[in-house]
Amino acid sequence: MLRIYNTLTNKIEEFTPVEQNKVKLYVCGPTVYDKAHLGHARCYITWDVLYRYLKFKGYEVTYCRNITDVDDKILKKADDNNVSPSVITDKYYKSFIDSMNNLNVLKPDIEPRATKTIKEMIAMVKKLEKDGFAYAIEGDVYFRVERYKKYGELSSQPIKDLLNGARIETNTKKENPLDFALWKKDELHGYNSPWGKGRPGWHIECSAMNKKYLGNTIDIHAGGADLAFPHHENERAQSECANECIFSKYWMHNGFVTINKEKMSKSLNNFLTIDDVLKTYDSNAIRLFILTNHYRMPVEFNDIALNSAKNGAKRLINSINGFEFTTTYDKNAIAEFEKAMDEDLNTSKALAVLFSLVDKIKKNDKAQIAANTIHYLGSTLGFDFSLNQKELKDDELLELIKPLYQEFGFDNNLNPKEVLDRIIEKRKQARDNKDWAESDRIRDELNKYGIALKDSKEGTTWIVQ
Repeated sequence: MLRIYNTLTNKIEEFTPVEQNKVKLYVCGPTVYDKAHLGHARCYITWDVLYRYLKFKGYEVTYCRNITDVDDKILKKADDNNVSPSVITDKYYKSFIDSMNNLNVLKPDIEPRATKTIKEMIAMVKKLEKDGFAYAIEGDVYFRVERYKKYGELSSQPIKDLLNGARIETNTKKENPLDFALWKKDELHGYNSPWGKGRPGWHIECSAMNKKYLGNTIDIHAGGADLAFPHHENERAQSECANECIFSKYWMHNGFVTINKEKMSKSLNNFLTIDDVLKTYDSNAIRLFILTNHYRMPVEFNDIALNSAKNGAKRLINSINGFEFTTTYDKNAIAEFEKAMDEDLNTSKALAVLFSLVDKIKKNDKAQIAANTIHYLGSTLGFDFSLNQKELKDDELLELIKPLYQEFGFDNNLNPKEVLDRIIEKRKQARDNKDWAESDRIRDELNKYGIALKDSKEGTTWIVQ
């Protein structure tokens, strides 16, 4: 039974969807005004794994991830560059999709744009105003926070505490400093509405897209921890007041990526774009770096951790190079994998199961079954096994195994592939003589330099890990 941590209740709960065997999943997507960074990679890889694992469990999943293409930052960038907002959003939407594809993140089932849901946003704001949950002043419309008695539950902040901590604002139009904008007056970039030309507040966008594409009540609403308040708190408030029912049964939030213990973000100008990171580390290395840590915990970015992940990913991916896969799996490994993932997506334990299978392949212990299982479970975690097709050039291979020339007494002029073939022949002789200690020593020595051996009925082959 899958159990997940629900931010709303602050505890791990058994997952039971609203409708049997069907899951409605909504993830807050990007605001497309700049390139995606490593923090975005952490978020969307996390929920990509959730999406994949729900399908692994047999659920029929409808995954909706929105695109915010109307926002203050977008408009400012458009004005600064003297172009229309759509020029900015189209450019960075394409950039975002390219980054997601390069990270092997699956495309969601539904990917709505905020600008295509304006009619639904206006209808929701009108309903809130009609029912007394919202009020209009001079072309702006605000949500009355005190009318929603559960406000603050999601972020564990009672209204009284929020009021005590609220800043004194220069905007005196609001009845209450906690009231937030549903609709904002905007004569320049706005849309026609009952309140004059304007545009939606950020929070109402997700509420309207949720309702339009998934319905009034969804199973899981997910996003980064920074969205719990105020975005998700406000979203929940306006949706439950407008729709008169529970908005989301479960709320899930992933931790930050940090640099020097600070959250990585564009506002702090301490972010690395996904494109920049991919110049040094492939998608499998980035994914392993992220999944080694529990999704709710912060991840500290540094080259040491990413280099370790790079080596680990190579070891995992290359372990099954050369195998033709079948559907015969290691049932015990699958059970252990599922046990780990069922406990609030414990990906670090799930990865340990995969690496135990890598060790089986090295020992030629039911290697074919182990390879099948690595491919099956690794794909569930989103690893891209097509990347194992890359081969080192002779000079790169020579650089990798240079110490082996002297150790085994080979001429420096020999081709590195020939050297490896000769070392494998030495190991074969040891095995023929039943000198298992020497055979294991040779295998372990090659492993030190990133060369893994695969034994089969046809003989022994080598791959670069």
